[in-house]
Amino acid sequence: MERKQYIREMDELTDTYCEGCLVKQTLTKERSKTNAHRFCITECSIGLTIQKIGEAFMQQHKKG
Repeated sequence: MERKQYIREMDELTDTYCEGCLVKQTLTKERSKTNAHRFCITECSIGLTIQKIGEAFMQQHKKG
């Protein structure tokens, strides 16, 4: 997969699911922005999917 495809896929997920996410908004208001971000990168299925795409990109990038 090309670099642009990885970025496009991550952007699409972010635009579709993360923009206006009520869970993130609520956690930001009730706790903090840092806590909301931590939730997104450790527990949210979309955040975990984005991480997997990023890891796949990095593995391909290391190979050349």
